[in-house]
Amino acid sequence: MAFCANCGSQVQGAFCPNCGTSMAAGATASVNPGVAGAPVSATSGGLEPHIASCLCYIPIFPFGILAAIIFLVVAPFNQNKFVRFNAFQSLFLHIAVVVLSFALFFVALIVTALIHFLAFIFIPVWPILWIGILVLFLYMMYKSFNNEKIKLPFIGDLAEKQA
Repeated sequence: MAFCANCGSQVQGAFCPNCGTSMAAGATASVNPGVAGAPVSATSGGLEPHIASCLCYIPIFPFGILAAIIFLVVAPFNQNKFVRFNAFQSLFLHIAVVVLSFALFFVALIVTALIHFLAFIFIPVWPILWIGILVLFLYMMYKSFNNEKIKLPFIGDLAEKQA
């Protein structure tokens, strides 16, 4: 039984019916040794698209951005519209969080420099902001893991245009 080396689907003929890869161009019949007759997905490593889109929303700053960029570049995922949408939305969301953090920092800096007694107002703002951001990222991870497309306002429109 022949399987495509690019996407792992079963092939009967000269071309893969799923991705169009030529079987004569070095594609070989591969079988997973752990499971009899199961195809090996050489490029994805067995990672499902909903898990890939879930990993784009990792709330730890550099890892979420890196995961989104990797899934936009790696071959089987950059062709999946659901993964591309979530990767772009995650990138735009990370950028929005960074911009919002800097803007709020400078507003707090200016207000506390001008009016010293208002400095106590910004003390509870930072934990509330970061807890809200963490909840948003966890919610987006949960929804993308369940194959649900959640489109954030403004950011979702930009991501949909890119995907």
